[in-house]
Amino acid sequence: MKKGSQPTINDVARLAQVSKKTVSRVINQSPLLNGDTRRRVEQVIADIGYTPNPQARALALRRNFLIGLIHDNPNAQMVLSVQQGLLEVLRDTEFELIVHPVDRGSPTMADDIRQFLERQRPYGVMLLPPISENDALAQLCATLGVRHVRMGSAAFADPAHMVVSNDREAVRGAVAHLVEAGHRRIGLITGPHGFRSAHERQSGYEDALEAADIAVQRTLMAQGDYTFESGMRAAERLLDLAPRPTAILSSNDEMAAGALHVARQRGLDVPADLSIVGFDDTSIASHLWPPLTTVRWPIATMARAAALKLIGDGEGKGGEEDALFVSTLIRRASVAPPRR
Repeated sequence: MKKGSQPTINDVARLAQVSKKTVSRVINQSPLLNGDTRRRVEQVIADIGYTPNPQARALALRRNFLIGLIHDNPNAQMVLSVQQGLLEVLRDTEFELIVHPVDRGSPTMADDIRQFLERQRPYGVMLLPPISENDALAQLCATLGVRHVRMGSAAFADPAHMVVSNDREAVRGAVAHLVEAGHRRIGLITGPHGFRSAHERQSGYEDALEAADIAVQRTLMAQGDYTFESGMRAAERLLDLAPRPTAILSSNDEMAAGALHVARQRGLDVPADLSIVGFDDTSIASHLWPPLTTVRWPIATMARAAALKLIGDGEGKGGEEDALFVSTLIRRASVAPPRR
């Protein structure tokens, strides 16, 4: 290194006796390094005062140090949880998060996403359901050389490009919990049409009823769209039935909160008169009264894993063990045996 000149990545690599790629991994906070190597490189960087030039690196890579979150999801709390998980990984790295909402019902959605990718040139993107289920969008990312990870409620792509949960199995367990408490007339508030999560959760509900030798009745299913208001409307329909259900499973916590609100309006005690179970375990679940029994969907954990896949070395690495994330039932105070 010449006296008075700015240190370069080559100087760091030479003095630390590692490759330039290893130095880049340290700079990018890659998890694929042992502690001794990381500390040695960081010490050299500190000793010689090397400062990475993000503009030059972005120009060389023909990519900006941006991670995109692309979604069309009405569940605001779910999107916030994803952002939280992504930011936990991106914090203290050179990467920044950019959020790009889209309208999946628009005929120009694909063109909109293409323009976003070409204009922003992100290093990678995370696609949320339901647009994550669109194979054409995943292919578009691949064609433009943009790393991508798809989030889903069931596996529909190779594990290197997915973080997936076991929604069907989780709901099956939640309904079995209601059956064990003595419920036989169990209503379901479904998610919106076109969402794989809605399909998987309804399938889990039907599986559990069949396993308990309880007939599946379409009249005990009411459509929702993952919003509080739709949960209220669906609960009104279910509670108008005669006889009404003694328990309701909601496909997310927001709609479960709407169902709880309607139960209160009608003078029903939860859980003595009506048991309610949600899905997600967002903050609203523990803040309701009574606290909501719900399926914990590991949203932030899945987002953290997606971020590591996106900024880690060698897209395409990873397998089943870092693609599948198990949802679990969190038992609180909104379930009780039905009145006799």
